[in-house]
Amino acid sequence: MLDPDRIEVSDLNEVISRADDSSFIKAYLVGTSFLYRGDIDEFIMELKSRSKKPVLIFPGDRYQLSDKADAVLFLSLLSGRNPEYLIGEQVKAAPFVWRYGLEAIPTAYLLIDSGHMTSVEFVSNTKPIPRDKEDLFSAHVLASYYLGFKLIYLEAGSGAPRSVPLDFIKKARELVDLPLLVGGGLRGREDVEEVLSAGADFAVIGDAVEKSFPLLESFS
Repeated sequence: MLDPDRIEVSDLNEVISRADDSSFIKAYLVGTSFLYRGDIDEFIMELKSRSKKPVLIFPGDRYQLSDKADAVLFLSLLSGRNPEYLIGEQVKAAPFVWRYGLEAIPTAYLLIDSGHMTSVEFVSNTKPIPRDKEDLFSAHVLASYYLGFKLIYLEAGSGAPRSVPLDFIKKARELVDLPLLVGGGLRGREDVEEVLSAGADFAVIGDAVEKSFPLLESFS
């Protein structure tokens, strides 16, 4: 995960030089909570001009869409009850996605409690699923499946002190045959391998990379 507000365009060469030749790293996600930069196109174009890997948008809102990307995770914050992030932003984004022919991947976004308030929790004004409520979590996973989502993103939040519980990942894998992305609170290869072993198809790491680009070399 690359955050345009926290990684300068001038730093992309260092990131790509450490990550692009790794078969372990499958793609770059680009997204942020606020987009202070104001224009995500430049960031994505620079990334694509230097990298061979797909670039997907992980949008915080409709203003983070770009026809320069390869695809967008068309997210619905299904764990929350704020209509703006359940359907409001999606309706506003849909004409852009259609107009530019941007591939949209319908994604159920489930926020899991990490022990402290994360940016996504604050910005979206939603509560995460409690870590000790596996039955509630399971119901959300099943709802994601029955609503027809093609991907489930289990998120603890950027810089979370605790990642998504491994039992949650195992339960989701047991319940549905959908690709699972897991992110938040992953600080290195060992954490990533744990969530992959638990049943995740992909692990998302961002905050730790921003603090130490050389960390990417552990995924070579």
